Amino acid sequence: MTTVDPEDVVGPKVRAPLGSGVVAGWRSLREALDKPLASYYLLVGASALLLTIGLIMVLSASSVRSYLTYDDSYAVVKRQLVWVAVGLPCAWVASRIPVKHVRRLAYPSFLFALVLLALVARFGVVINGNKNWLAIGPFTMQPAEVAKLAIVLWAANIYAHKERRLRELHHLLVPVVPGLFAVITLVLVGRDLGTAMVLAAILLGMLWVVGAPLRLFGLSLSVLGVAAVALAATDPERLERITHFTDPFKDYTDAGWQPAHGLYALSSGGWFGQGIGASTQKWGDLPEAHTDFIFAVLGEELGLVGTLLVIGLFFTIAYAAIRVAHSTQDPFVRYATFGIVVWLLGQMMINVGMVLAVLPVIGIPLPIVSYGGSALLPSLVALGLVIGFARREPEAAAALAARRRNRSAGLSAATATTATTSAPTPVPASAATSATTSATTSATTSAPASAGPVPPDGPR
Repeated sequence: MTTVDPEDVVGPKVRAPLGSGVVAGWRSLREALDKPLASYYLLVGASALLLTIGLIMVLSASSVRSYLTYDDSYAVVKRQLVWVAVGLPCAWVASRIPVKHVRRLAYPSFLFALVLLALVARFGVVINGNKNWLAIGPFTMQPAEVAKLAIVLWAANIYAHKERRLRELHHLLVPVVPGLFAVITLVLVGRDLGTAMVLAAILLGMLWVVGAPLRLFGLSLSVLGVAAVALAATDPERLERITHFTDPFKDYTDAGWQPAHGLYALSSGGWFGQGIGASTQKWGDLPEAHTDFIFAVLGEELGLVGTLLVIGLFFTIAYAAIRVAHSTQDPFVRYATFGIVVWLLGQMMINVGMVLAVLPVIGIPLPIVSYGGSALLPSLVALGLVIGFARREPEAAAALAARRRNRSAGLSAATATTATTSAPTPVPASAATSATTSATTSATTSAPASAGPVPPDGPR
């Protein structure tokens, strides 16, 4: 008996070349990123995930301190939820405000920030050694956080007005650089060196995006470096932090206590962490576990995977925002978007470097994730503005308009179908005539012959 090889019938089995799956996945990713609404969805998705992770980590990192201080493990996260409930509508409104109205708010917001910072310098409240808080009734706020968003909008508006004159150094520097130096000076009066560094990063980022010459950056970095060293040298606490940050275990019981326990938390997390709520450092060993050092608790409970996820979400926001800035034709949108990216990404890098003991501890929270309404509210508004810029891209706006039309058409078709189904079935005219004739004939046949015709007025 002769056997037949299946390959002789169906042909030889074709095997995909090695790496074809990776190539196909890369092509699918590129196709998804080329869609008109890709930047919009990346911004919304990454921001929502960061906010969710932040709420979970604030709950976990603050539970012990909340119970010891307020006899309620949820006291701190409840306050954060209130700020989220306020910030999300503000972000939604910011995403819907037309660009021309945003530009009109640039100067008033900058002046408002200057007034708040001046009030802090005069009537500020000292917390953790820094006079950067302002008490308003039962609430305390940090005006420097509001100033970050205000100076971005103000500088972007000025540079958009001077778009054709930015090749001249005078128009490049005035009035943005003096105005930002005024803000930084008021922040330094309150001894908030960390926020001053973020503001300086925003200034350098704005100068870079408008095309400042490289020699200007060299001079600026030199001046800022000398100023930072001078400010640190005049403050024994800052000087101690700067001289010990590279080796926090050198002075473990004093200046190195916080960064050392931050490293303990990160190292004990491993790849996948100890689990949400299982941190041991938050039980009193790690100061500011739910604010400045929340990244350490995140690493302990979610591991390296969790920390890389958070960092990846920040870079996703930066990538999508830079896409918006690159594709827009509006100079204000370009400068404002890039300024917001420099602010959020730069502050994230400073905070992570501080927790990793790569930078000295200077009291900078992790944007969107750390506890604090003064920092969360301006950050959500800034993200709302960028999301609004992404929605107004010509291709994205056309895609959203087409989607709304299709949705309206679908609703109209569904309504028409429902109305047609519920309406009574019409009777054809021929059938109605036949039925009437049959009924008349039947009545005539069944009536008695003696009755005769019925008079017009009826029977008498």
